Amino acid sequence: MSKNKQGRASQSRKDHVGGGEVQVQKSPAEFFAEHQAIAGFDNAGKSLFTSLRELVENGLDAAESIHQLPEIDIEIRELTMHEFNVWRGDSPAKKVDPGLYVKKGESRRKSNAANANGEKNMDDTGGEDGNAADDKKKRRKAPQEAYFELSVKDNGCGMSHNAIPNLLGRVLSGSKYGVRQTRGKFGLGSKMALIWSKKSTGMPIEITTSHRPRGGPPADSISYCKLDIDIHENEPRILKHTRSNNSENWLGTRVQLMIAGNWTTYKSRILQYLQQLAIITPYAQLTFQYSNESEPKRDMKVSYARRSDQMPPPAKQVKHHPASVNNLIIQQLIQQTKAKTLVKFLSSELASVSSVMAKKLLTELHVEDEEMSPKSLSDKKITRLVQVLRSVHFKNPDGSCLSPLGEYNLNLGIRKVLEPDYVATARDRPSAYEGHPFLVEAAVSLGGSQVKEGLTVVRFANRIPLLFEGGADVATRVAQGKIKWSNYKIDHKRDRIGVFVSIVSTKIPFKGTSKEYIGDDATEIQQSVKRALQACCQQLRVHLTKRNALKEAKERKSRLAKYIPDVSRSIMGILNGMRKRQAEDDSASEPISSGATSPSPKKRLKLAPAEAADMIRKLERNVITQKTIDRALREAIDEQLETQEVTADTTKQGSLLVSKPLYLVPLYNMDDPSHDIKHPFFTFRPIKPVKDLTIL
Repeated sequence: MSKNKQGRASQSRKDHVGGGEVQVQKSPAEFFAEHQAIAGFDNAGKSLFTSLRELVENGLDAAESIHQLPEIDIEIRELTMHEFNVWRGDSPAKKVDPGLYVKKGESRRKSNAANANGEKNMDDTGGEDGNAADDKKKRRKAPQEAYFELSVKDNGCGMSHNAIPNLLGRVLSGSKYGVRQTRGKFGLGSKMALIWSKKSTGMPIEITTSHRPRGGPPADSISYCKLDIDIHENEPRILKHTRSNNSENWLGTRVQLMIAGNWTTYKSRILQYLQQLAIITPYAQLTFQYSNESEPKRDMKVSYARRSDQMPPPAKQVKHHPASVNNLIIQQLIQQTKAKTLVKFLSSELASVSSVMAKKLLTELHVEDEEMSPKSLSDKKITRLVQVLRSVHFKNPDGSCLSPLGEYNLNLGIRKVLEPDYVATARDRPSAYEGHPFLVEAAVSLGGSQVKEGLTVVRFANRIPLLFEGGADVATRVAQGKIKWSNYKIDHKRDRIGVFVSIVSTKIPFKGTSKEYIGDDATEIQQSVKRALQACCQQLRVHLTKRNALKEAKERKSRLAKYIPDVSRSIMGILNGMRKRQAEDDSASEPISSGATSPSPKKRLKLAPAEAADMIRKLERNVITQKTIDRALREAIDEQLETQEVTADTTKQGSLLVSKPLYLVPLYNMDDPSHDIKHPFFTFRPIKPVKDLTIL
């Protein structure tokens, strides 16, 4: 768009309202460009992190939409300002007036310091080369903002050739709207990355993609698009849009952009995000590579291999629940509906509303004409309808539309990344909050070198990691204040405890504009998180009880072993005394005893003459020594502890001999037992009927 056209467009959105005030209308792109913190672009470092996150999550969605195991490759290349200008083909000119680049008052201080250092170096070293040693000792300056070439490649469904400009170049244009579980939180995604690229570097975004619809044939062409955005008009500006032959049958999308950022301040956050993403998506293969043009020694590469081939089922779009509607939603549904009558409208456009219930609702609204058209409802009637819908008790929304990770995958993800000693997982029953279904999965791990002492809470919402403002989150509040860890044999101050909470819902009730935490005022979610964590702790208590018993046995063994040298030495002294008395005593009929000094015959250990003679012979042949006694005592201690462990295990196994049904998946929405596979030790209920299955 030309400057004159932009000027006319800007003029058309300005209205003089009197008093010198001017009413200005702004496009969605302008609004988010000015208020970028709402979308997570608070500063340069956070913008780098958020851009990477948005592109990665788009890639995961694209792969999962066609049931393809995701493969995400991320590359970041850091450039200094000079390197960026050279890369762009702009040779930087020399500074004409260096004083313009120095803060006021700073020039004099630097000059005085330089003179002082110069005199000192001349006196101490006899030359100007003395500055070199001092320069090495000086503290290195923290790296400032730099430029980063960010590239994210996936193996997802790609984008159709004609849809690329609007999908990536028009704010609030996307495919994730509707009542269903999605990763996106704003409907902005990579559009904000493009806006940040335009603001910080002025560079367009480059997209290379090969599109394959769900269930369709492989793409025969690769689309390339160099795209900019018209902020004022919220329209894509296409710089280049071509097609080429897909001879290698490549499938996926690669997005490249150049943005300003700060790697030093957000390096740990990016690596933490990738680590937690590997936990919540163990079925994905993630590769991350960072390179620095000026300092190659800072280059790094991180990869997380795929651990599972089981992907969660895709989320389903559902209708609005009556408890979640408002005036605006009802008005939108009325405009979009094809229903001719109000009864048909209520039963077809809303969940949990049957035709019978719809007629009862009309009675509550004092509407006698059941054939009344929904489009004839007045604003007052719409408001009254919303009040009735939110007051009447309906069946809770069905949780089958959600797509949780699953306990199996969550367990694998935690074990793959953190390698803890114990992991327990649990899933609570589906519930609803303000008419939106939600489901909580939780895990508690113990041990692991990457987990610090105490509680470490890791949070996920719709299978994306939440890294910021964790102290106010419902998962943190419940783990720290609602769970009595000591009741489960867990020391929450000294043990290495990892708490993982994953919440999926058609609408996550985030708090604040940052959308980074879920408040604990959502009572239903708080109670569900608590139940899930308690179920995990109950599982761990069994393991910890056995662990503590083994620990106590080792401590008891250590205490007993501490006295072995003294006991063996005393026993050896008694035996030597027996041998000495045998040599001095000529009477063979008098029994030899170990307690000859004791006047009481009841306290004297009497031995048969043959046993006494045999023991003395072993002493003389050094078969019995202090070392052999020491070894025998240690073997006796080990044997006693092993006997106690076997007895405990036998008792425990005896209590488990009664066979009980074991279900490998929750049965919340699986009430059909006709396809059950029964076994003496378990009952298996498949998600889909299994044919020709023989259990040996």
